[in-house]
Amino acid sequence: MTFKKLLLKIHLWLGLSSGLIVVILGITGCLYVFEEELRPIIHDYYYVDQVKDKKLPISHLIKIAQEANKKIHPKQTFSGCRTFSDDRRTIVAWFYEELDNDAIWYWNQYQTNYVYLDPYTGNVTKIEDYNFEFFVFVRMLHQTLCLNSKIGDPITGTATIIFIISLITGLILWWPKNKSAAKQRFWFQWKNTTKWKRKNYDLHNILGFYMMIFTLIIALTGLVWAFECYDKGIQWLFNGGKTFAKEERIVSDTTKYTPISATDKIYNATLKAHPKAISYFLFTPAENDSLATVQTFIRYENRFDDTSMLFDQYSGKNLKVTTYKDKNNGEKFRFINYDLHVGSILGFPGKVLAFFASLVAASLPLTGFLIWWGRNKKKKKTSS
Repeated sequence: MTFKKLLLKIHLWLGLSSGLIVVILGITGCLYVFEEELRPIIHDYYYVDQVKDKKLPISHLIKIAQEANKKIHPKQTFSGCRTFSDDRRTIVAWFYEELDNDAIWYWNQYQTNYVYLDPYTGNVTKIEDYNFEFFVFVRMLHQTLCLNSKIGDPITGTATIIFIISLITGLILWWPKNKSAAKQRFWFQWKNTTKWKRKNYDLHNILGFYMMIFTLIIALTGLVWAFECYDKGIQWLFNGGKTFAKEERIVSDTTKYTPISATDKIYNATLKAHPKAISYFLFTPAENDSLATVQTFIRYENRFDDTSMLFDQYSGKNLKVTTYKDKNNGEKFRFINYDLHVGSILGFPGKVLAFFASLVAASLPLTGFLIWWGRNKKKKKTSS
């Protein structure tokens, strides 16, 4: 058996073994790329009926959300909320309850509710079962096949590794021997008489070649969520082989305890420090964690401007500010890994590119299977 024939066998069987999962990952990846743009269009409860002069205090809105959610899920605890600079947007508060950490399906592991409120009136516009929101379901299908992450991550991660090997072996098999062969492999040479088998073969080879670098980036960045050792290894690599010790935990001063919440003070300080952000996240400590701090995360149009702030939960004093520049190289890469994965690092054009790359990735196992099927049928006819 020649080297090329051996490589073809490897390429074939790796593709067949991981094909179905790669198709699922590719299609769900296409759907999820534009989730930020599509969610406000699909969900009308993302917007208020009427913009008014003044919004209610954030602490008051949180209390309303807690009371509304408690009627449905009394065991869920408040985890945080998100507000927007766009005056037309509702605010959202989320609540979490752990169910069974060892359950097979993700929706049996935990229960999450999102409560949407009009920031001007305090009216609850929607209580959403977040586990089954369309884009959440798509993301979980993409990331873990809707399984417990302990089960799903290794499956999707292994399929992704196989896909990466298939891309590399496919490139070697594609590589033309001479200039005349190269012409047919760089672009479609279809005529009216061109049969579907040839068209399918060209779709597999030509689209695979042009999208290879982008599908590789998507696959390599996707592995970060599948394998913790890969995630740590990539950060170690970007840090030049250095391992940074974890920073000491910053805690709140319990001597500053006050029955009056410092939430409004913390939120207003965040708004004042970052008036041009597009949205603000407020993460509160668990009820039994008296030493924890309150974290706010400020989201900008440009991800490199995003900032995290820590506050004393009692006094509202700002304890720490972390910007992109403050992170080590490994943390910087990890911070933008998602943006690389979905193409948003290049803005909207990058997302379009990621969409088509994911679409091509989903098509490769299908066109590859048809090539194999066609050749098998031909062999059977010849032998008979």
